[in-house]
Amino acid sequence: MFDIGMSELGLIGVVALVVLGPEKLPRVARTAGNLMGRAQRYLAEVKAEVNRQIELDELRNVKASLESAAQDVHKSVSQNIADVQESFDDAWKEATAGLSGGDAASTDGSGGIALPSPSYPSKKRKKLSGNTVPQWYRRQARVRSHALSGAARMARYRVK
Repeated sequence: MFDIGMSELGLIGVVALVVLGPEKLPRVARTAGNLMGRAQRYLAEVKAEVNRQIELDELRNVKASLESAAQDVHKSVSQNIADVQESFDDAWKEATAGLSGGDAASTDGSGGIALPSPSYPSKKRKKLSGNTVPQWYRRQARVRSHALSGAARMARYRVK
């Protein structure tokens, strides 16, 4: 920073000793050291904040490029799916054109065949009673079901 060598520092020290005197010099040196330390910490904080802002800007740029790439991929995939769906529909229409309306499947208005949707039996869940915490858990966690008065507690836990 400053091009100060040991000879210049020694000269500054001698002048400060003569000007300030031996009584005030330690206190002035301590104050100067504290101020220099504060200045260095402040500069380090500013430098770290600038680095964080630069990294944040870089991350924003990377995020924007990734989002645009994802949108491009999404568009191309959806276009490919639409093309495959269209070719499949055309092939399906050609394959089913010679068939007469059968008894197993019915046709919908768009020309395709609507297959019956499978019906799965729904699972019945056991309804819990008003108390949702199981008994075994309450016993294990030592949850009290009712409160005891002080006298009843003393009578219960009294050593006989």
